[in-house]
Amino acid sequence: MTTAQHVWYAAYGSNMHARRFAYYREGGTPPGTDHTYPGFRNQAAPVAIAALTLPGTLYFAWRSPVWTGGVGFYAARPAAGWPTGAAARGYLLTVGQFGDLLAQEMYRTPATDFDPAPVLADGSVRLGPGRYETVVHAGTHDGIPVLTFTSPWDPETVALQRPSARYLTMIAAGLAESHGWDLNRVVEYLRVRPGIAGHWDEADLRGALLGGTGLEPP
Repeated sequence: MTTAQHVWYAAYGSNMHARRFAYYREGGTPPGTDHTYPGFRNQAAPVAIAALTLPGTLYFAWRSPVWTGGVGFYAARPAAGWPTGAAARGYLLTVGQFGDLLAQEMYRTPATDFDPAPVLADGSVRLGPGRYETVVHAGTHDGIPVLTFTSPWDPETVALQRPSARYLTMIAAGLAESHGWDLNRVVEYLRVRPGIAGHWDEADLRGALLGGTGLEPP
């Protein structure tokens, strides 16, 4: 059962992988990092999970010290020439759980409640200067708002950054897990994303994903 107190969180990066996302909900230290997440105050499992496609696009920027390369961001209004359609995984959360997730993305301890009203009214709300503190209303699914968060950067001027193989294998595993895509479909999707296009050779991308995720071509 869902109420107005639920929203879909649309994960478009590493959180498409359910085990990775679980560290935010349950708390803990993901492999390969030294950061411990405190977890949600309400650690109940998502009410539902769904494969989603957002109207904007995925791009890669900044340079993560954890992932040693660019990380994913969502552009609700892509720059000229960018592809549209961002594959995502929807987790049906309470509004409180979404707020706790947002806090942890910026390395804060969940402590305050999130009010979805401003973002539902305006389409996007910048809550702070951080990389993932701009909340976007990306449509609805089954009549429930779809929310995600991203950077406040202008897609027309942002400095793109090549993502690492380790980060891309996590995203690829999430795409396979949530959308049921095989290796060819994952490569087709990723190779044209800003930050990958022109920075990753398609053959190298395919090889990295084949070796790092266990995905097999059809």
